Amino acid sequence: MKRRIVLLLALLLPPFLMLRAAENDARPLVASARRILETYRADDAKPAKKKLHVVCWRSSDTEFPADHRARLRAIMENIRDFYASEMERLGFGHISFPLDYDAAGGFVVHEVVGEKMSKEYDQPTGGGPIRKECWRALRAEGLDPDNETILIFTNLADWDPVKLTFSHHSPYMGSGDYKRGICWQLDHAGLAVSNLTLKTPMIRDKEYGRISLGKHNSIFIGGIAHELGHALGLPHCRETDDEKQTMGTSLMGSGNRTYADQLRGEGRGSFLTLAGALQLASHPLFSGTAKGLDVPGKAKFSGLSVTAKRGEFVVSGSVSGSVPVYAVVAYLDPNDPPKDYDARTVCTVPNADGTFALRCNELVPGKPATMRLEAFLANGAVDRIENEYIVASDGTPDVTAMDVSFALEKFLSALETNMQQAASIRTSLPENSRIRHVASLVIAGRNGTTPKFAPSSIRADQKSVPLSHVAPMQAKVGWWKPTYDNLPRPNALLISGGELFDTGIFAHAPSIYRYDLTGGGWKHLTGKCGLPCQTPFTEGSVIFVIRADGKEMLRTKKFTSNRTSSFDINLTGVRELELITEDAGDGNSNDWGLWLGAELTR
Repeated sequence: MKRRIVLLLALLLPPFLMLRAAENDARPLVASARRILETYRADDAKPAKKKLHVVCWRSSDTEFPADHRARLRAIMENIRDFYASEMERLGFGHISFPLDYDAAGGFVVHEVVGEKMSKEYDQPTGGGPIRKECWRALRAEGLDPDNETILIFTNLADWDPVKLTFSHHSPYMGSGDYKRGICWQLDHAGLAVSNLTLKTPMIRDKEYGRISLGKHNSIFIGGIAHELGHALGLPHCRETDDEKQTMGTSLMGSGNRTYADQLRGEGRGSFLTLAGALQLASHPLFSGTAKGLDVPGKAKFSGLSVTAKRGEFVVSGSVSGSVPVYAVVAYLDPNDPPKDYDARTVCTVPNADGTFALRCNELVPGKPATMRLEAFLANGAVDRIENEYIVASDGTPDVTAMDVSFALEKFLSALETNMQQAASIRTSLPENSRIRHVASLVIAGRNGTTPKFAPSSIRADQKSVPLSHVAPMQAKVGWWKPTYDNLPRPNALLISGGELFDTGIFAHAPSIYRYDLTGGGWKHLTGKCGLPCQTPFTEGSVIFVIRADGKEMLRTKKFTSNRTSSFDINLTGVRELELITEDAGDGNSNDWGLWLGAELTR
C-alpha cells in the first residue's frame, strides 16, 4: 500500500517538486565542501564588509530612464533572490550578494553623467571611457572601485513605448574574481520585474526580432544576472542534457535569455549549476568573510593520471593549496566557438589527503576539447590547469595528449629551472616509450642540438625526415626566436586541437622558414598547422601560407582557436620551399603559429 501511495504522489507532483529528490544526489558533495569551508572559517576574525555597488550612468545629452531607482532596486533584489534560492536549492543555504542600502533603507544608486554625447560611446569600446568616468565619481564618494564589485547600468538604449521598438549600443560584458569585478548592462524604462510575466504586447527588438515585452525582459534582466556572474568570477558553462530536460538552461550558458521564462509558461527558465554554486560559496560577497583575501590563491595538482573508455575518462590525482582546496571542477569544453558556452562541468570534493577522482562523461562526440581543471580555494580564489583531448565520433575519448602531459609533469617542471635535472628525469623514463621520445626531442630542441641537415645531404635511403630536423636557408619569427620540437613556455609540449605532436616548428607570426630542396628528390610535404593549446595563445589570429618556387600552394583561413588543419603539398621538381605565417592584419599579439608533424617524404 505504501509503495502505491509513493507512486501516486510521484505521478501527481509537478516536475519542479520531483526535481528535489534528484538534487539530493549533490547534497553529500555539498556537505563535504561546506565542512572544509566552515573549518577554515572557524577562527575567522575578518568579516567581509563588501557589497555590490550599482552605478547608473548616462551620456551628457540624455536623461536617466524613467523611475530608474525604483525599477533597478526591484530588478536587483529579484536577481539577488534568484541567486539565494539557487544556492539554497543546492544545499549552501539562503546566501547571496549584499546590495547597498542607506541608513533609511533606501537603495543606493551612484549616478554618473558622462562627458560625451551618446553617439560618441561605441559598443563595446565605450566600456573603457564609461569605466573611467564611473571610477572617478566613485573615488570622489570614498570608494575604491578597483577592489569592489561594480555593476554599471548605461542608458545607451533606444526604447519607444509607443512604437514598441528597441535597440541599444551599450557595453554588455563582465569580468572579475573573488577580489574585484565589473560588468556593464543597459537600462531603459521598459525593464521592470513586473513585465517578466507579460506575453503581450509584442515589441520589435533590433537584435531578437518580434518578441513579447516579457521575453525582452527575460533576455535583458537575465543578461544582468549573467554578466554579474562574470563579475563574480563565474565562467561560461552550459547545462547537461539531463539538466536541460529537468532544470532548464544554465544561467552562465544561454540562461541569460531564458531567465523567468517559466513565469510565462514558456519553458523551465534558468538555473545555477553546481559548479557555479560551489565557486560562489567562497566568494566574499556570498561567504561574508575576508579571511585569506590577501593570500595568493595558488593550487598544485600532482600525481595526475587519466584512464579512458568509450563515453568517458577518469582523471585522478592530488591537489593542495596555499589555503584549503574545498572543490575540484572539470570544465569540459569542445573547441568550437563561441568559446566556453558549451562547456559541461563535473564536480567533486577532495579527500582529507587531497586525493580526488573525476568521472568525465559529459563528452561531445567528434570534437577536440579542452579540460580546464579548476581548484576552488577557501578564500575565494580559483586556480587551474588545462589539458587537451579528442572525442571520436563514436564517443571514445583519445586522452593521449593529457596522459603524456601528466606523465611528464616533473620533467616539464624541471625543464624551466634545472636542465640537468630534467635530463636525469628523462633517462628514468621507460625505454622505447613515447613519453621518453617526446622528452628527448624537447631537451634537444631546448639545447639547440636537434640535427639540422641540409635537405640535399640526407641519405638517399632515408625516405622521410621531420622538417624540424632540416636546416632552413632562412628562419625568422615575429617574437622570440626560431624554435624546434618544443614551445618556449613552461608547458613545452606541442599540443593543438587535442592532439600531441612529437615534432614541430614554432612560427610566431609574422614568420618565414625557407628551405633549399635542390637535389633532395623530395616529393611531398605533409603535416598540420594550428595554434597551441592553452590561453592566451589560442587568442591569437594566424594565417598559414606555403609556397613552392614562389607559387602559393596553401593559404588557410584565419585561425583564431585551438584547432588544426592538414596539408599535403606536392614537391616534385620544387627547388625552394617557404613556410609562412601572417598576422591576419590585426597585429601579432599571441600569434603563436605552429607547423606540426611536418615531414618531407620521397
